[in-house]
Amino acid sequence: MPDFNIVLAPGDIDNGIVNTVVEIPQGSRLKVEWDRQRAAFMLDRVEPAIFAKPCNYGFIPQTLDEDGDELDTLIVCPEPLATGVWLEAKIIGVMKFIDDGEVDDKIVVVPMDNRDDDRVQSLGDMPQLVKQLEHHFTHYKDLKKPGKTVVSGWGDVDEAKQVIRDCIERWSSQK
Repeated sequence: MPDFNIVLAPGDIDNGIVNTVVEIPQGSRLKVEWDRQRAAFMLDRVEPAIFAKPCNYGFIPQTLDEDGDELDTLIVCPEPLATGVWLEAKIIGVMKFIDDGEVDDKIVVVPMDNRDDDRVQSLGDMPQLVKQLEHHFTHYKDLKKPGKTVVSGWGDVDEAKQVIRDCIERWSSQK
């Protein structure tokens, strides 16, 4: 009989690996969010077409960011990934983000096993996408409530690991 108490762990942070669950596929404008109380995905809203996600968007299980939600991930992958899929991913950095005055950082990751293209090792390997992500997250709420989001900077792998550790600790202390 299967063990229904098994839970997806955050990953092997010390070795730069996280498990991440996809909420929003690249190119989608549907704002899907994980509802941990109901253990299901929920459509929160439909964004304007000009604000479709520039990459896959997800979260690291068993983490809690300062905004009260699981720690977000930006999953750089050559294809859109379906909502609910999880993958092992390599940490390449962190986007420091403030949303309505709350810390809402985004860990930037790539799939651990990309046999088509494994050249991305850091944020410096994708300067155009970094600009696109910064523009998207600075402006995606402009049509609703201007000026409420700020990309306050970018951090390397070590800074990303520390953010993840802090979010794991926050999750553990909430249990």
